[in-house]
Amino acid sequence: MAGPDRPFWQRLFEQNTTPWDRGSASQQLLTWLENGTLKPCRILVPGCGHGYEILALAAAGFEVTALDYAPAAVERAAARLSAAGLYANILQADVREWMPDQGLFDAIYEQTCLCALHPDDWAQYAGRLHAWLRPQGRLFALFMQALRDDAAQGLIHGPPYHCDMHAMRALFPASRWDWPAPPYAHVPHPMGVFEIGIVLQRQPDA
Repeated sequence: MAGPDRPFWQRLFEQNTTPWDRGSASQQLLTWLENGTLKPCRILVPGCGHGYEILALAAAGFEVTALDYAPAAVERAAARLSAAGLYANILQADVREWMPDQGLFDAIYEQTCLCALHPDDWAQYAGRLHAWLRPQGRLFALFMQALRDDAAQGLIHGPPYHCDMHAMRALFPASRWDWPAPPYAHVPHPMGVFEIGIVLQRQPDA
């Protein structure tokens, strides 16, 4: 496979080498919750990491399923939920292959999973995101903007991998997804980069 494998991610969590970690749920998720853009429903969180977003969603009354590649991440997220007296279905899984066994989701919260995958895997993952959502379900996405100076020379760096917005439009085409008009939310990240927050809706007949 291209890019990081499961032992890579497991080692980072075991060594507490997680510089992307905010230590809390993303402010953009909290904004979507507070303004009613995202309301309690059946939601999937791929690449859940330490589980801060799972905690916020479970506390707000969502039916949450979460995935992560690293067993250590699953264990930590589950422990955080248990300590708070909350529940979510947290699974160790490869997002490029996993499929639910209990129906489709109303919403997906995609924050750190796409940018953690090598671009060679993006098309397969985007297909899974589409397949996981019910028609007219919504994808709450934070697209990582981590452009390096030598990208113009064709070099690919990551993770996190830069989620160029032209690439995102190709990956999530209008034939399958309804795109809102810009401007989009600009979300600062502690790594010194930023994310673009967008809500995409799966086309009903795509």
